[in-house]
Amino acid sequence: MLPVRTASVLSFLLLALGVLSVVPPHTYAQSKDEIEAQINDHNRKIQDLEKEISQYQQTLNVLGGQKQTLQSAIKTIDVSRQQTSTQIRVTENKISAANLKLQELSGEISKKEYLIELDKRTVAQSLRDIQRETDASIVEQLFSSESIADAWEAVDTKATIGAALRAHANALAADKQELAVRQVEEDAKKQELSSHNTELNNQKKTLDVQISEKDKLLTETKNQESVYQDLIATKRAEQKAFESQLSALENSLKSVGAASVPAVGSGILAWPYSAAFKQSCDGKAGALGNAYCITQYFGNTAFATANAQIYNGAGHNAIDIGMPVGTPVLAALSGTVLGTGNTDAVPGCYSFGKWVMVKHANGLATLYAHLSTIGVSPGQSVSTGQAVGNSGMTGYATGPHLHFGVYASAGVQITTLGAYRGATTPCANASMPVAPKDAYLNPMSYL
Repeated sequence: MLPVRTASVLSFLLLALGVLSVVPPHTYAQSKDEIEAQINDHNRKIQDLEKEISQYQQTLNVLGGQKQTLQSAIKTIDVSRQQTSTQIRVTENKISAANLKLQELSGEISKKEYLIELDKRTVAQSLRDIQRETDASIVEQLFSSESIADAWEAVDTKATIGAALRAHANALAADKQELAVRQVEEDAKKQELSSHNTELNNQKKTLDVQISEKDKLLTETKNQESVYQDLIATKRAEQKAFESQLSALENSLKSVGAASVPAVGSGILAWPYSAAFKQSCDGKAGALGNAYCITQYFGNTAFATANAQIYNGAGHNAIDIGMPVGTPVLAALSGTVLGTGNTDAVPGCYSFGKWVMVKHANGLATLYAHLSTIGVSPGQSVSTGQAVGNSGMTGYATGPHLHFGVYASAGVQITTLGAYRGATTPCANASMPVAPKDAYLNPMSYL
């Protein structure tokens, strides 16, 4: 039989351990199940919106293959705006889901803090009771016990209780460590949420840009198909003249050879967009035939072959990535900004539009063209994943996309066509990257 005071200490400890499993009623404003249900609802909405975005992409693909008419051009802008609006709704739902996750995590952290505090009080009380018990000597316990066996049993019980308290102390330390890890995870999720907000705000701003593009087109054509066709014919003629002189300039440049660039298949370049945008590309894989939002590959693609006048028969010298106007464009690798420019600043020059070129230390250079905004300056150092601008449809572009080119940096120079044999096309005074033909590399070889 245990001494009364020792038995009371053990009973108190067991009672306290049972209390630890009770969750305080004030811990959650909503139950975990309610929050999970809301998160699942947001995820279902995101899936539905991704399907809607895929349908818009399919429409854009059809429009891109149709004859260029004023009606299809305006519809392309409208569908692109709708796609952007839907993408914003996707982002908003992701933000809401992330907020709910943060709320759920906050509730779990509050619960853990409550249990830790309760554990502290339980351990402290138990230690005080054991201290009172151990103040009595072994001899006193022998005289106060009915037998020597009872006295030794009391000593063993105290040792057991002490071991249990030490185990609780270790569990308490583990709880503190788990709480610290969860706090780090929460901070990371908050940062990701902030990034989502920034991207969302950028996309909202570009809706106005797309509206102005439509208004500009209507103003230029006076809403007449014949005027629009004349405008298209003019643009094509100027583009053909530009491509012809650019090709002549590129043919005159010195070959760079393959020794100056990394081996293909090295995967040293990152995709020039965020992980969040990659998720949206997954939803368009069925419409595009790939999970990277590529709308045209490098080389003699079907479009390049069918439109030889655009590429002067040399094939497409980059990959095109379909992006809603305003999507952040990220550096594919750290490096130094070799140059920036805006060929639209030269009236009648239908080329890259707003562009950025980054030179990397491994012999490569990357080009980001048709941007809506430029976010870096020549000579500036950039790191992998840093925003260099926002996607758009400036220059010679039939829809919003990123023209992503990869070059052997040894052969690239920033110049004007006017610097070569007195070119007189409208693009003669537009600054842009030029390189010998063998310096143009397939981006897919390095992504």
